[in-house]
Amino acid sequence: MSTNQQFSVSLIEIFASFWRNRNLIWQMTRREVVGRYRGSIIGMTWSFFHPILMLAVYTFVFSVVFKARWGAGGDEDKTGFAIALFAGMIIHGLFADCINRAPGLIISNPNFVKKVVFPLEIMPWVAMGSALFHSLTNVFVLLLAQLVIKQQVPTTAIFFPAIALPLVLLSMGLAWFLAALGVYLRDISQITGIFTTILMFISPVFFPISALPPALQPWLILNPLAFIIEQVRNILIFGKTPNWTGWGIALSASIIIAWAGFWWFQKTRKGFADVL
Repeated sequence: MSTNQQFSVSLIEIFASFWRNRNLIWQMTRREVVGRYRGSIIGMTWSFFHPILMLAVYTFVFSVVFKARWGAGGDEDKTGFAIALFAGMIIHGLFADCINRAPGLIISNPNFVKKVVFPLEIMPWVAMGSALFHSLTNVFVLLLAQLVIKQQVPTTAIFFPAIALPLVLLSMGLAWFLAALGVYLRDISQITGIFTTILMFISPVFFPISALPPALQPWLILNPLAFIIEQVRNILIFGKTPNWTGWGIALSASIIIAWAGFWWFQKTRKGFADVL
């Protein structure tokens, strides 16, 4: 690859590159999703059964064994905690899947690096597409559980794509940064796994923010996943409209992070071929 080649770092290029390579991203994402289940007896049906089994396990362990309740509502049904927990796990899982895979996206595809015409910047999009497929399957299972248990699905569920947008952009920014950094610093792949595990326990996955002492609640809001998890629960489970002011702030911050990560990737990609 020519080291004299210039790569655009503009914010517009993020979306222009996605649109320009949308067919390639779709084909690679589809191949990756199908490849994950290749060789299994029931194939992609596992993507549907897996979240159902996990939701059943959550319901039994937390609602039957530990008799946990979400918040202070004593009249809450036994499945309430499991469904609220499942919603938090969906958001954390989407983020963790992208972040944990990011450091190895470039180093695991050295043949792409040596091709001058191949758009390396789409690799995080492919990882995001695969993660989104499984997350949307999980959301479908959650809404199906809502329909079976409560005989209704909140109309506010239509806001899910908008609420997930800041998370997607945040994850993409970090994925671009880590994908490039992983080429030069191989140990980063070990750190991301630890980071996402810690983040799961300091995010409102197992508890609502309101369960914390008032003095600690503002600090948890600094967690980038906290706002998204709470909003997803509100629209998918509790039927509350989103906090659009908070969403606007989260979207603005995620766009900045996405741009910074993309800038870093484009500036450092010239040396990928030399290292690999």
